[in-house]
Amino acid sequence: MDETTSNDTREFADERLIVSRDDLRTHLQWAIELEHATLPPYLCALYSLDPARNPQAVEVVQSVFVEEMLHLTLAANLLNAIGGSPVLDAPHLLPGYPRTLPHGAPALTVELQPFGPEALEGFLRIEHPSPPRAAREADRYETIGQFYSAIEAGLRYLCDALGEEKLFTGDPSRQVGSTYPYGGSGKVVAVTDLDTAIEALREIVEQGEGTSHTEVWDGDHQMFHADRNEVAHYYRFEELKLGRQYQAGDTRESGPTGKPVDVDWQAVHPMRPNQRIGDPGSPEEVRQAQQRFNDAYCTLLWMLEQTFNGEPSTLGPATGAMFGLRAQAQALLQMPVGDGLTAGPTFEYVAPQDRS
Repeated sequence: MDETTSNDTREFADERLIVSRDDLRTHLQWAIELEHATLPPYLCALYSLDPARNPQAVEVVQSVFVEEMLHLTLAANLLNAIGGSPVLDAPHLLPGYPRTLPHGAPALTVELQPFGPEALEGFLRIEHPSPPRAAREADRYETIGQFYSAIEAGLRYLCDALGEEKLFTGDPSRQVGSTYPYGGSGKVVAVTDLDTAIEALREIVEQGEGTSHTEVWDGDHQMFHADRNEVAHYYRFEELKLGRQYQAGDTRESGPTGKPVDVDWQAVHPMRPNQRIGDPGSPEEVRQAQQRFNDAYCTLLWMLEQTFNGEPSTLGPATGAMFGLRAQAQALLQMPVGDGLTAGPTFEYVAPQDRS
């Protein structure tokens, strides 16, 4: 069948929203951009925490960040599997904060904030589970689960319309597989066919929302406590908000009823939200430090782009470079910018020719 589909199947295709190979490639690139958009906000919250006084909050935010890196990798694997080319080192991936999630509903805004109640509310909006029988939404989605549901439907439709072998034409050597370093919960899935594509999509959605519309658990064990079952991202943030852990038997409706979660809301660096290098009155040393951070972060994006475009062995060094940004961020968080607030990363794009 032609990729644009014939008229007698158009109504069937419209229900799935993604109706051509090019359309699917576009949406999988959006998935990469969506997963990336969450990284700077989670990193700012993580950097702002005092690990000695807020160990539980650090573990939660760090575990979610590491799993978002996994989701970014899985989205790139999915795009590569159908012959696409992942893009990460580009200005539109860092348009400035606050911003909406890429191609999401206007309510899905993300900001660069220190850890605290306001940041947590933003994270809960990002990770909010889809309601039962929620409509698939390939654009202007209200939940991330609805967006990935549209991608899954598109994959299934195109496999039926074109044939699985004609859809999954990507070079398998470009897949980041389970042999590559990953220290978080869940697993890396190399995508070569419909079954592995669905497995990768479900890994993403279940870690964010849970294994069903009523189940809070994501099917994995915790990154920092391998003997404990893990709740999905939304419920991890809810544990911090409500000050209590989920335990066996708890549901979305019951909420967490387990052990207390201790959060010291004062043990946080008072970072000024949503900074830009050009902010009026910003000291020159702060601007220079922010520029160095942005240079390093954009170089990291370049490394990740190389990883996903034929050099998967560079994923380990790229992940190490991501954590290497911590020292630069911590230095910024010690720099005053007035009104009792400190500097922080700005996550602005730096063109390759301008990087130091």
